[in-house]
Amino acid sequence: MSIIYFLIACSVLLALVFLTAFFWAQRTGQNEDLYTPSVRILLDDPDDADPEK
Repeated sequence: MSIIYFLIACSVLLALVFLTAFFWAQRTGQNEDLYTPSVRILLDDPDDADPEK
């Protein structure tokens, strides 16, 4: 029965770690711009343009 208490404590601790990481990511702006990275590959880089064309 004591292993159940240990596993519950470990799962609660792990959940708190993930919750803390989520709030840290929100506070530092990790999820502000979700659109630009998905279309950045489609846009041409002006610095990489071929000068002979």
